[in-house]
Amino acid sequence: MDVLIVDDESLARDRMSRMIAKIDGYEVVSTVGNSKDALAAIRVKDPEVVLLDVRMPGDDGLACARRIAELDDPPAVIFCTAYDEYALDAFSTEAVGYLVKPVKLEQLQQALEKSRRLNKVQRLAMSECEPAAEQRSQISAKTLRGLEIIALEDVRCFIADQKYVTAYHVGGETLIDDTLKELESEFVARMVRIHRNALVSLRHIEGLQRRTDGYFEVVLEGVALRPLVSRRHASKLRELLGHL
Repeated sequence: MDVLIVDDESLARDRMSRMIAKIDGYEVVSTVGNSKDALAAIRVKDPEVVLLDVRMPGDDGLACARRIAELDDPPAVIFCTAYDEYALDAFSTEAVGYLVKPVKLEQLQQALEKSRRLNKVQRLAMSECEPAAEQRSQISAKTLRGLEIIALEDVRCFIADQKYVTAYHVGGETLIDDTLKELESEFVARMVRIHRNALVSLRHIEGLQRRTDGYFEVVLEGVALRPLVSRRHASKLRELLGHL
C-alpha cells in the first residue's frame, strides 16, 4: 500500500518514513509539509493511506482531512499528532486512526492494518455493486456548439481534473457535468477505475505499457491518450484483464 506523509516538521517526516520502511507491504510515495501540497500529492500519487499531522501552517490537518473525504475514491486518513485533544474532531472527518506522538512502531502497524482491512471491504462492496437498472447509452454536454451527444460506446475514458470531468472519445474530448463517482456507480459493469481521477472503458483496453518510473499506462483503442494506472488500482486492473 502506498503511503503519503503530511507533517510540517522534516524530522517527523523522516522518522515516520523510517518506521514505515520496517513494515512489510507499505511504501512511502511522497512526504509533504502542508495541506495544499498534500492534496496535490494525492491527485498525482493516488496513495491508499495518508498519515496526517493536525497543526500545520495554512489549513490544519482537520480541514485537509475534510477535503480529502470529499474526493472521489479518497485514501484512508490516519492522524499522527502531538495533541490528543483533537481526537473527537478527527474522527468526524472519517479518519480511520488517531495516533499521538511519539508514535510507536506497533501502534503505526496496527493503524495501517486497519486501513488495509477497510480498503478491502470497500473494494469488495464496489465489485459487488449491481449495474443501474436503466443505464444511459449516451452522454450529453452543453458546449459552445450547443448540446453535444456522445455515444457511450465511443467513450474510452473519463478523467477528472479538480472539479471538472472530461470524456475522451473517438471524436475528441468533451467536458461533462457528471462526477467520477456518479459515472463509476452507473457504469460499474463497463468502466473500471484505474486512478483516483480516471475511469476507463474495460472493453476498449488494448494493453498496459510500463513507464520508466515503474508505473503503467493504459493503451486504449481509438485514442492517443494513455491514462496512468496508480499502484493502488494496478492489481485489480490486472486481475480484471486476466479474466477477459
